[in-house]
Amino acid sequence: MLFSSYSFLFFFLPITLIGFVLLSKYQGAKAAKIWLVLASLFFYGWWHPVYVGLILTSMMLNFWLGRHLGQSMQMGRRAPGALFFGIVVNLALLGYFKYANFFVTSVNGALGSDWHLDKVMLPLGISFFTFTQIAYLVDASRGVVCEYVLGDFLLFVTFFPHLIAGPIIHHSEMMPQFAEARTYHFDWHNLAAGLSLFSLGLFKKVVIADGMAENAGKVFGAAASGKLLYSQDAWAGALAYTFQLYFDFSGYSDMAVALALMFGIVLPQNFNSPYKAVNLADFWRRWHMTLSRFLREYLYIPLGGNRRGELRRYVNLMLTMVLGGLWHGAAWTFVLWGLFHGIGLAIQHGWQAFWSKNLPDRPTWWPTGLSTWGGRVLTLLFVMIGWVLFRSADLPAARHVLAPMFGLGTGPLAGSPYLVKAKAWLWFGGLLAFVWWLPNTVEIMGRHSTLPRLAVDGTCASRGWFRWEMNSRWACLAGLLLAFSILGLSRAGEFLYYNF
Repeated sequence: MLFSSYSFLFFFLPITLIGFVLLSKYQGAKAAKIWLVLASLFFYGWWHPVYVGLILTSMMLNFWLGRHLGQSMQMGRRAPGALFFGIVVNLALLGYFKYANFFVTSVNGALGSDWHLDKVMLPLGISFFTFTQIAYLVDASRGVVCEYVLGDFLLFVTFFPHLIAGPIIHHSEMMPQFAEARTYHFDWHNLAAGLSLFSLGLFKKVVIADGMAENAGKVFGAAASGKLLYSQDAWAGALAYTFQLYFDFSGYSDMAVALALMFGIVLPQNFNSPYKAVNLADFWRRWHMTLSRFLREYLYIPLGGNRRGELRRYVNLMLTMVLGGLWHGAAWTFVLWGLFHGIGLAIQHGWQAFWSKNLPDRPTWWPTGLSTWGGRVLTLLFVMIGWVLFRSADLPAARHVLAPMFGLGTGPLAGSPYLVKAKAWLWFGGLLAFVWWLPNTVEIMGRHSTLPRLAVDGTCASRGWFRWEMNSRWACLAGLLLAFSILGLSRAGEFLYYNF
């Protein structure tokens, strides 16, 4: 079930929210939690009911292992075998459903064999709930997790706002909220702020992201069929997908946070204006923030991080980013995308080390703003090239887009008209101004009393109409955005990150 669907907006959400409020008031927190678990399983099973059994089996196994690991820690002994078993089982489950076909195809291509495996249907959200549960097991083995109630664990994993496409959450940041009594007392401020934020997110998804999808689809579809592209079309396709993915993920992140807030829960921030990043490391601190956190805490640091010399640091960066790329999808384009970012991060760290050693002080004649905007433009160009790999159907298709972007192998000057119309460039310019100069939803909502944990470095739109308030002006604006979005639901596409 998609957030941007009639069934979710007019059936699932109101029934689930009303049921939660009434049960909280008249039956207590335990009944409300059970209701949320059942509603979340229904939400998950809407697409393919058979996979409800899969996620239930996964949760029961991980709950039992987590309790065993935690009890072992409390008794003063570790259980590395149980942790290893749990991680292997989780990765094996993910590997079968997500990578089995990719493995067989790759082996056949490399060896000329003809192994056959029926197409394995990918369960929605398996990457997200697998990483969530691996983090839970590791935290349990470290003694971070101290409570083991089955119902609470089921709610932790299945809570529907984050279930399908993140954020990747930690047990320690969610369970205290589910235990707080105020969570089960209806709050009009939470509802108003949640509805406003949800309207902003839905507008980003349905109107902006899906509006960019047609241009991106034309260009990448032509490239996949082997057609030569004009340089202008190649750049337009890359830009269209750059903005499509941005507003798709930004919109989803806003809606996930908003939905949780309606139920009195604050999810961790997952998106913070990544196209404002001044370098690649800054980009990964802003894009898919909970995935970056997971890769850093559970992969990069255990591999040694930067504690074992510069060479090992670069190897760890490369490995982390390649695995992060493969996590997004079972294709060589994702592997190459991860490697591309790993190389970029290694070059950035190497350059910064050289600069700090040889040129520790910035020349007084060099304006700070030039460095900021120069870094911002270069970072966006690098990221955009990476998105071509990310979006392309295969490596030849990626080459058919990248080559004309840099004046190689372009289409003829005369012949068929451009795939992307000239007016699209006006949209690109407007969207670039949007992401570079307007405040994001964290800055708009961040200091509001209902969203204290969303503030980042204290930033906020401190004055003007950008700051959210619970008043009629914002109610009208949210209603207008919601109306425009609902009118466009008939052509709305699925969230891109549902595929990962």
